[in-house]
Amino acid sequence: MTDEQITVRDNADASRYEVLVDGDPAGFAGYRVEPGRIVFTHTHVDPDYEGHGVGGALAHGALDDVRARGLSVIARCPFIAGYVSRHTEYHDLIDSA
Repeated sequence: MTDEQITVRDNADASRYEVLVDGDPAGFAGYRVEPGRIVFTHTHVDPDYEGHGVGGALAHGALDDVRARGLSVIARCPFIAGYVSRHTEYHDLIDSA
């Protein structure tokens, strides 16, 4: 999957960040918005894309967008929580509530 184009977008109407590979849906990270923060509730990556960095790209893109919006994160989703724990550059986003 080295030549594919990976795109992450916020689909606010569906309350989820979506990841596309060459324009095809490959997964999502569901969330709910609370005052000043986003609560990540569930992440799913299509099995065809697992192990190819798609989930990491999804987490990275979603967390960068949260930072740009000036919000904090509650990671109820184990995938997002694990990603943040391994990437210290996102530790400051975590809301302790």
